[in-house]
Amino acid sequence: MRLEDFDYDLPPERIAQHPAPQRDAARMLLLDRRTGICSDGYFRDLPRHLRAGDLVIFNDSRVIPARLFGRRAGLRAFPHPGPRNPARKDFLTRRVEVLLTRRRDERTWEALVRPGRKLPVGERILFGGNPTGPEPQPEVTAEIIGRGAFGERILRFDWQGEFFSLLDRLGRLPLPPYIHRSPDLPESPEDRERYQTVFARQPGSAAAPTAGLHFTPAILQALDEQRVERATITLEVGLGTFQPVREAEIERHAMHTERYQIPAATADAVARARREGRRVIAIGTTVTRALEASYAAHGQVVASEGETDLFLYPGRPVHVVDGLLTNFHAPRSTLLMLVAAFVGREPVLAAYRHAVAAGYRFLSYGDCMLIK
Repeated sequence: MRLEDFDYDLPPERIAQHPAPQRDAARMLLLDRRTGICSDGYFRDLPRHLRAGDLVIFNDSRVIPARLFGRRAGLRAFPHPGPRNPARKDFLTRRVEVLLTRRRDERTWEALVRPGRKLPVGERILFGGNPTGPEPQPEVTAEIIGRGAFGERILRFDWQGEFFSLLDRLGRLPLPPYIHRSPDLPESPEDRERYQTVFARQPGSAAAPTAGLHFTPAILQALDEQRVERATITLEVGLGTFQPVREAEIERHAMHTERYQIPAATADAVARARREGRRVIAIGTTVTRALEASYAAHGQVVASEGETDLFLYPGRPVHVVDGLLTNFHAPRSTLLMLVAAFVGREPVLAAYRHAVAAGYRFLSYGDCMLIK
């Protein structure tokens, strides 16, 4: 299939820059898989669109403050000057921006680094510490030990204390580039709270599983009272999710791997639901990818932990999932292709055209669509 087959017109003003005032206030487009008919609703009404016995599966991965600003070793640290400060140009020539994308082991991460061309293998990057003196003592150091196949760098970190606690203090949440925030301004408390699901538990993602952002404790309680079964998987969202497709023929696109884990309780819940003819509803494309990766490897969903580079698009059927809650994704993205694998290219593009015309908000902080 051609990349342009997954294009659609997305006006810039339809890209949400901030979340809805309340998590469950988002709009929700309803798409019937059998008929292709769309109807408009609100996420807060999700429980009445599900039924007792449905198995709803969430990604409990927690977004880490994966965006770090450091400095090259051997260069004096500078305070963070504002846009009109004359020291700003000098500061920017020394600053290094790091986006952690995938954990390899306890101390080694893959990362996108800027300015990449000036940072060869062997370069050390310093984070935190007192910004005075010729060589201030950093709180975290990272050495570039290699290059990845997708332009990323391999970093080995050294620190004292608990790494994720240091990230919470030194890093920023890695908002997508289409959500416009100035690096010269403090991080918004709204983003710290709302670019994270209320059920996030396992740290490691470089982007949020955005379909889960709409849930509140009250909605989860309503599902329990309705006897909707809940289960979780963990997929650490990284380059595999947001890497752009650069191949004209999408079948030639190589997905970056992402780490996932399916607990035994979740695998058992899926097996029971399938035996009993109950629906499996995935909350987001990341859940779908993890379940289908296990199915592809084992012929069924089993308790497993590993990495997947599974790429789902029309012609590669979805075997496990009967329903999907998902946000609206960017044109030509692998996420849009995954949704099209589930429901078909024409129905999903027709639904997107409806959403654009009806004023829905798109992408990470936008509205959602329930397909069943």
